[in-house]
Amino acid sequence: MHAKWTPESWKSKTAAQAVAYPDAEHLRRVVQEIAALPPLVTSWEVEDLKSRLADAAAGRAFLLQGGDCAESFDDCGSNAIADKLKILLQMSVILIHGTRKPVIRVGRIAGQYAKPRSAPVERRGDVELPSYRGDIVNRQAFTPEDRTPNPQLLLKGYERAAITLNFVRALAEHGFADLRHPENWDISFSDKSSRSSEYRSLVESVRDSISFVEAVLGNHFSQLEKVDFFTSHEALSLDYESAQTRTVPRRDGFYNLCTHFPWIGMRTADLEGAHVEYCRGIENPIGIKVGPGMDEAWLLGLLGRINPDNAPGRVTLIHRMGATKIESMLPPLLEAVHRAGANVLWCSDPMHGNTETTKGGIKTRRFDNIVRELELAFELHRRVGTTLGGVHLEMTGENVTECIGGSTGLEETDLHRDYRSRVDPRLNYEQALEVAMLVAGRLRRAAHGS
Repeated sequence: MHAKWTPESWKSKTAAQAVAYPDAEHLRRVVQEIAALPPLVTSWEVEDLKSRLADAAAGRAFLLQGGDCAESFDDCGSNAIADKLKILLQMSVILIHGTRKPVIRVGRIAGQYAKPRSAPVERRGDVELPSYRGDIVNRQAFTPEDRTPNPQLLLKGYERAAITLNFVRALAEHGFADLRHPENWDISFSDKSSRSSEYRSLVESVRDSISFVEAVLGNHFSQLEKVDFFTSHEALSLDYESAQTRTVPRRDGFYNLCTHFPWIGMRTADLEGAHVEYCRGIENPIGIKVGPGMDEAWLLGLLGRINPDNAPGRVTLIHRMGATKIESMLPPLLEAVHRAGANVLWCSDPMHGNTETTKGGIKTRRFDNIVRELELAFELHRRVGTTLGGVHLEMTGENVTECIGGSTGLEETDLHRDYRSRVDPRLNYEQALEVAMLVAGRLRRAAHGS
């Protein structure tokens, strides 16, 4: 694919957010061990996802990508994993019902263990230690032992990802995801939620529709008993990513087989940097986060590096401008990509541009700002003549209190009740379903020209 590219050619480039491991030989041994282990995903799954993303770019499907800001090794339990899958299934059935289009379900799961940080060190009083960079690099406790980057955590991340993915596949393929019994996905709503009855009514409508079709045709549709589910994470730790990058029989090129869908964040999107160098050579579809600091030249340069053949389904552009900046910052980028004739899937991330800190020092996001950015994204794409084909959310299937607002009216004073995120605030299950209903309504109106 690229004559001068290899899975380790990124090492000749400058790596932003690089981790300073104190023992290079230990790192080498761990990477070598991970490279010898079986892949977590398959090349045919990767190619299947790429084809579906091309459909979403053409308006024939819709991408739903969501999950934790940063996965924790400690949360690798059956209930937590099932709840993440449940909320994505619930949201997808809302979108399918509202749009009558296939929904591509992609979780920020089974690998979202590394996080970029704005500063390499954290100071508390007179003590300065390395910043917490996610469980795959170091641990959150503020001690020299915990904060020292440990290569062994890379191996633990692979193992946790394998365990998570194994359980997700078992759930997605056997009964748990049966579209004829979506009531099994229910996570108990708060009695205060105005969306509870609306969701249950939708579930009943789905069940009645399927029952009607089966009764008319006299068939039992086994394909309704399972769903396709894909994984994604930020390709931040290049030692980890390249360890699982390999060729496969009867296919050309190299595949990153620790995830279906890696993405490049704004902090690592340097055209001459290591992360762009790595991602340009793998066959996986690549996500690129697009923030307010990115101009047309930078974005078009990334498209030229990552997708020189302009192949459909190869690149997903995930814009994350913030509710106050999207109207001024997004249209020039949409127009530039449109003029260039680039094959891309546009996806809205209304979370990352709307993070704020309360007076008490708690990171949060306001539901109204999230919804406003989403609504503006749809409108701006409509004006330019491009297609918004997906949404990217940080969310959980649990009743956390991390984002302000929503139908239950969470306020700043409620944040302390159940704030669990280690890095950024997530939508809880009620807020996430509310977003899905709003998106489905917007897509339904667009389909009917209203």
